[in-house]
Amino acid sequence: MTILSAATELPASPRKVCVAIGVFDGVHLGHQQVIRQTLADARQHEGVPVVITFDRHPNTIVAPDRVPPMLYSLPQKLRAIESLGVANTLLIRFDRAFSQQTGEQFIRGLARDFGHLHSVSVGSEFTFGHKRSGNVALLRQLGAELKLTVHGLAAVSLDGEPVSSTRIREAVRTGDLAAASQMLGREHSIAGTVIRGDQLGRKLGFPTANLDVSGLVLPPNGVYAVHARLAGHEHRGALNLGHRPTLASPTPCPQCEVHLLDFAEEIYGEEIELTFAAKLRDEQKFPDMAALQSQITRDLAAARSLFA
Repeated sequence: MTILSAATELPASPRKVCVAIGVFDGVHLGHQQVIRQTLADARQHEGVPVVITFDRHPNTIVAPDRVPPMLYSLPQKLRAIESLGVANTLLIRFDRAFSQQTGEQFIRGLARDFGHLHSVSVGSEFTFGHKRSGNVALLRQLGAELKLTVHGLAAVSLDGEPVSSTRIREAVRTGDLAAASQMLGREHSIAGTVIRGDQLGRKLGFPTANLDVSGLVLPPNGVYAVHARLAGHEHRGALNLGHRPTLASPTPCPQCEVHLLDFAEEIYGEEIELTFAAKLRDEQKFPDMAALQSQITRDLAAARSLFA
């Protein structure tokens, strides 16, 4: 998939351009419907499909006190978009200057820079532009003038409720990963870059990869058996999510530490994506490090047994 940073980077062509626009956090069933509409438009009209999304949640700039925890890291989101058969994604840097554009300015700019914009697909409730000045009604108004086909697609429903990123976040937060996976249309996963920790796992004989998952919504604290994807290879492991209460840190912060079974390589700076096989136990405090060490041994044995 080609990542564009501006519409003008799309190779010049007489073909029509069909776009899907959205934040697309999680690329869930509703988002997939919007993107597939654009792919269908492009096939029907022999055009070029382009997904347009943003490098961060818009609230990061316009309402920093209301930034939701994200379902996906940016690399995860882009992989999910690509998996739908998308060849081009316009990844817009959402900064202060961009946030000042009105919805109308944004659409007119796309029509100008793409050269032959044919169709725009969005969710029916999608708003965009400075002070949310853009919506489906504006798109239809501009569509009449600019000869654009506009699709404002209603939300996909599951169990009588609309599928939304907000609903999936709540399912993840409460540990209902089966429901989250259903709404995502794929297994729920988290991904992060391996960063340096305090080497405690190594000292205990169980080296762990500490993942930077800041800004992501996480399942409840505890120990999980997980599948890990690293550099294109699959591994099995045990994941600890939580504040490590046994260490009694004066300033505990959430930790995401995974021990990969039968693996002993340096992987700092690499990305690991984790899918959850089962929860092994809740987070708990142990009387001393020896008790913690014994429990980790049991946790790894439980993970191996589950995978076997």
